[in-house]
Amino acid sequence: MRVVIAEDDVLLREGLVGLLERFGHTVVAAVGDAQALIAAAREHGPDVVVTDVRMPPGFTDEGLRATIALRGEHPGLAVLVLSQYVEQTYAAELLDSGRGVGVGYLLKDRIGDVTEFVDALTRVAEGGTVVDPEVVRQLLSRHRDPLRRLTPRELEVLALIAEGRSNASIARELFISDAAVAKHIASIFTKLDLPPDADGHRRVLAVLAYLGG
Repeated sequence: MRVVIAEDDVLLREGLVGLLERFGHTVVAAVGDAQALIAAAREHGPDVVVTDVRMPPGFTDEGLRATIALRGEHPGLAVLVLSQYVEQTYAAELLDSGRGVGVGYLLKDRIGDVTEFVDALTRVAEGGTVVDPEVVRQLLSRHRDPLRRLTPRELEVLALIAEGRSNASIARELFISDAAVAKHIASIFTKLDLPPDADGHRRVLAVLAYLGG
């Protein structure tokens, strides 16, 4: 993959460059602020962008706003946000951009190992959606009405869908059968009013439908 990295912490930025290159990927640009991110993405046309949320000059939500702007220009651009924070104001907008395809939001201190991170980046670059459960939890706390239709088990399944898990993986995690997982997912789709003709993105839409607010 061809990757653009945006991270103001120099040590972390260089660490990400070394990590991705060790896994055989090409970092075409590594920058430290949002404006440089926009310029690098426009210049290099990467397969995926990895960005922090808070960067110079304001250290608020510059990284998120930059990636939202870039996905507005190029909806197919894959973006993985890697941050210490959940920026609720723009996180849902980012996750909903490009119909929720090729986007992820992970919290730095919750990544278990480097292979997990690289696998998540690959899934995002291939058009998948990867969202840290804590990000989902905080966003859902602002948009709970549609969730009142879901059972506690359906909420568990939905959280695992947000992590990009397959049905088989969800079944193993919850110690239930594949058929039970499929039944829960079908119920989630129905309760969130997601029609069968929603292409292949109903798993994504199930996470995003109530986040757009």
